Parts: sequence; C-alpha cells; structure tokens
Amino acid sequence: MTTGAQTPSHPARPRRSRLRTFLPLGIAAWLVLEIWLLTLVAGASSGLVVFLVLLAGLVLGSVVIKRAGRRAFRKLSETLQQQQSGVMPAAARPNSEGNGLMMLGGLLLMIPGLISDAVGLLLLLPPVQKAVSRSAERTFERKLRKADPGTLGGAFQQARMYRPDGKVVQGEVIRDEPGGGATEQQRPPLTH
Repeated sequence: MTTGAQTPSHPARPRRSRLRTFLPLGIAAWLVLEIWLLTLVAGASSGLVVFLVLLAGLVLGSVVIKRAGRRAFRKLSETLQQQQSGVMPAAARPNSEGNGLMMLGGLLLMIPGLISDAVGLLLLLPPVQKAVSRSAERTFERKLRKADPGTLGGAFQQARMYRPDGKVVQGEVIRDEPGGGATEQQRPPLTH
C-alpha cells in the first residue's frame, strides 16, 4: 500500500564519535606493534626468553591484582565497620588511592606484550598513579560541566549539590524559563 509519500533513499545516521572511529585502528596498531616487538626480541635472543618474559608478566600481574584487591576489600570492610559503630570514616587516606590503577597495571602486565608490560609497570609507580588520577578527575569534571540536562552527566551534577554546612541536599532542580509559563508535564513531589 502506498501513501504517496516518498521514502528517503538513505536515513540520516548520527555521526560517529572520534573515539569510535579511531579506537579500532589504535587497537590494531597496538597489536601489530606488540607482535613486532615480541618477534624482534625472539630474534635477538630466543623464543625461551620471550616465553619467560610473558610468563613473568602473567605472574607479576596476578600478584599485583590480588594485592590491590585485598587492599580495596580491607578498606571497604574498615569503612563499613566504622559506619556501623557510628564513627564517620575518614575522607581519604593518602595510601588508599590507586587500587583501581594498580589493578589496571596488573591487568596490563598479564596481557602478553612488551608495551603493555611497560605501561603496567609505570602504573604501579605512586607518582604516575597520582598524575593519572588527577588527570582523570579533571577530565571527568570537565565532561560533567559540559553535560546536557537530562543526561547521565546531569544526574551526577544533581547528586553533587551540597548545603554550606556540608550536608547533601536530596532533591531536584527545576528551572523557571523566562516566558515559559506553566509546564506541560507536572512532576509529582519528592517523597521518602
């Protein structure tokens, strides 16, 4: 059945982000470089040396992940015990940062390859962990500031509203648009 309306020859697709475009190319280049370096090392020494390097990375990575997981679990259980006893937990201990980056470093050590091993070893160093965490925090804050209302970033922005005395205010932000009049959708009041 035809309605007389012409169907479009090609529907408009949303534009791909740069990350989705270049990430597969970056991963392919990284894999080719890893294989090339492993064959270079195997040619300079022997296949046994390459096998031992890969095995050492696997063992060291699993030890690092296990240690970081234990530290994170210990911190979580200490925080829960403090909350149950009524004591407010400390904001952050200086040596408790970086468990996630330590786990990432251990994972990179476990992945076969020399570049991933080098990056994994770098992530185990505390100054590098602090620099990466500060950079990630700044990037996350910048993304939250750019977030449109109604997106996940808007929800994070809403959840971070504090009163001057430091207490979190539960609620919803309603903006009065100039000349907007009454809104078409009325939201129910917030209840507990």
